[in-house]
Amino acid sequence: MKKSLTILFITLVFLFVFSCSTLSIGPKGPVKLVILHTNDHHGHPLKFDNYPMKGVGGLAARATLVNQVRSENENVLVLDAGDINTGESESTFFNAEPDIIGYNYIGYDAVTLGNHEFDNPLPVLQKQMKDAKFPFLSANIKYKDGKYVGQPYIIKEFKGLKVAILGLTTTETKIVGNPAIVGDLIIEEEIAVAKKFVPELKKKADIVIVLGHLGVYDTYGSKILAQQVSGIDLIIDGHSHTFMKEPIVVNGTPIVSAYQWGLYVGKAVLTVEKKKVTSFNWEAIPVNLQEKKADGSMGFITQEIKEDAKLLDLLTPYKAKVEQILAEEIGEALDTFPNAESRKAETALGDLVADAMLDYVKPLGVSFAINNGGGIRADLPKGKITKKTIYTILPFSNTLVVLTMKGSDLLELFNYIATIPQGKGAFPQVSEGVSFTINYEKGICENILVGGKPIDPNATYKVATNSYMATGGDGYVAFKKAISSYDTSMMQRDIMIEYIKKVKTVTPIIKGRITIIGTKTAMFFRNLFGLAA
Repeated sequence: MKKSLTILFITLVFLFVFSCSTLSIGPKGPVKLVILHTNDHHGHPLKFDNYPMKGVGGLAARATLVNQVRSENENVLVLDAGDINTGESESTFFNAEPDIIGYNYIGYDAVTLGNHEFDNPLPVLQKQMKDAKFPFLSANIKYKDGKYVGQPYIIKEFKGLKVAILGLTTTETKIVGNPAIVGDLIIEEEIAVAKKFVPELKKKADIVIVLGHLGVYDTYGSKILAQQVSGIDLIIDGHSHTFMKEPIVVNGTPIVSAYQWGLYVGKAVLTVEKKKVTSFNWEAIPVNLQEKKADGSMGFITQEIKEDAKLLDLLTPYKAKVEQILAEEIGEALDTFPNAESRKAETALGDLVADAMLDYVKPLGVSFAINNGGGIRADLPKGKITKKTIYTILPFSNTLVVLTMKGSDLLELFNYIATIPQGKGAFPQVSEGVSFTINYEKGICENILVGGKPIDPNATYKVATNSYMATGGDGYVAFKKAISSYDTSMMQRDIMIEYIKKVKTVTPIIKGRITIIGTKTAMFFRNLFGLAA
């Protein structure tokens, strides 16, 4: 009897162990995962013209692409690395409502909070998060009470695979975010936060993905994250609007980014086995981008992606509403004013924007106006100018502010300008009334003339700028030392509309207000403001 019971017990133990091994949680073999990703969407819900191309991008075409990939693959993740907000007027006018509708329709799994999610007051973001059927992620942004603004991470479960997605937002948001909004937030350093979360997530999931709005830079951002934090299987990045033909691999971690505005959708294909990525392939899929053919006509780079008709029906009314409001013609551009260089050098468009600002407040004794190049977001095309054109160029809801400053503080402002790397949004565009040389070789501004004369440290000057910069945005902290501040309460874009109405026609001429000696690409804000790498 005892012998029979012993045999029975051994048999039951064997069956239990066998069943556990065959039913164990986790992949039995290689598992394929496809990740589709975008970043820096910036309010482009509908297809748009991107000179010389017409009808590119748009969420309706993106939906078709995503649905096709889902039909061909079992495990598909759809992610966005932040900055849904601020772009075309059909988005900006409605606080990205059509973009959220489109992202819900497509079925995004998660979106990271970008710095431009804080362009509007926090209740606007909170409503967007409420309307979204996907989570907004950021493990390093909290309210002052310690609660996360979004979620720090999510874990997605597939058949035989668990994937952790950690959200991180650039600490640079402290500088480039609207101070009136981000000043009420705790923005923790990304590397330290990642070092805390990644080891925890490695225990909970098979692979860890960082969905970061960090920027692909040499001195901070995703490259430094990959260098300093082990255990990250993939970094999907945004913020720097980086175009890639292939992944950047740092410390064994691939970094990918899909340029901007939904012009591309990144597609990563991973094979995962025993908590390791055993193969990785990536490509950037153009969304109806075009190129010149031999006969000079434009043709699609790849096969045309048809627009999803149902989503298009949902989004088109927003364009119609905006068209009614902004269809009014206000003037004419005799040629195109390009915006491509506004973060690197003086541009005719930058001159025009700043001149419009100065024109409005010149009766108040203002010497000159200054605007950040990153606040100018699109070309001014040749031909008739409508209100919508200006709203696209100046999408931020900034008012015009007049600051009275000591000459010594104004000199400090120009010292700061000399530290701004070309390519950063803080690069200045200025009106008539001021000229200077940025000598990057010496690290100083030279030959500074205001009203044709050198700055007197003991005199006072009136300077016009936008409300974002007036409160220290983009690192212009010298403005916070102003003796007095007067907010005109007039929107910057409305001022430009009235200016163009007055002058009627505009021609792109660079006025020679900013001279540049050398280049500046090595020092970034992080070094300048003592932010840890």
